[in-house]
Amino acid sequence: MRADHAQKNDLKPWLKERWVIPPKANAEFVCAMEDVLEVYQRPYDPKRPQVCLDEASKQLVAQTRTPLLAEPGQPLREDYEYERRGTANLFMLFEPLAGQRQVKVTQRRTAVDFANVLRELVDVHYPEADRVVLVMDNLNTHKAASLYEAFEPAEARRLIEKLEIHYTPKHGSWLNMAETELSVLSRQCLDRRIPDRGTLVYEAAIWQDQRNEAVCKVHWQFTTADARVKLHRLYPSIEVG
Repeated sequence: MRADHAQKNDLKPWLKERWVIPPKANAEFVCAMEDVLEVYQRPYDPKRPQVCLDEASKQLVAQTRTPLLAEPGQPLREDYEYERRGTANLFMLFEPLAGQRQVKVTQRRTAVDFANVLRELVDVHYPEADRVVLVMDNLNTHKAASLYEAFEPAEARRLIEKLEIHYTPKHGSWLNMAETELSVLSRQCLDRRIPDRGTLVYEAAIWQDQRNEAVCKVHWQFTTADARVKLHRLYPSIEVG
């Protein structure tokens, strides 16, 4: 029985959440954080579009029995058994100031897959840009060196010179707006059984086009000044004298 004076914010020691918590007084973290926050304060410039990149895996799962269709007062019902059919990888390219995103489905998440996504970014999605300002995390394949694994040196160098890369800090994935967009994709489109890569490509493309037509943007509000106040514990203490 709940006490009359109990509050919603009472401590509940039996509950816990998993969260990536950056260490205190971390100069490397705050340096990368402020670099990304500076990028997010720049005005929109079609010649230097700001694009966030992230990726996620999706398990492919097929039904073993035909689901029972939804009826009035009764949701769709599916058997608890399912058939695993491997995984696929989704790259998210998100331009928050323009409200445009591209979802690329690949079979794997190798350095070569990443390099091909970067070439599409430069040559297909932003061919008129002077340089693409790219924000992403430090995943092991998210390196300019991956371009040299996929292409001849001259081609790799051409692509690198079209990119201005900014990395989010370790334990700072919340700074990558592409991660937020992947979360929306997961909730709105992928939160169900998808049996094969072809279906995943089709469903992701429909979601992508609908979001782009609606011009769903993100207006980033958190600034460096905010960080220096609200996240002051992450900044090293400077002793003068």
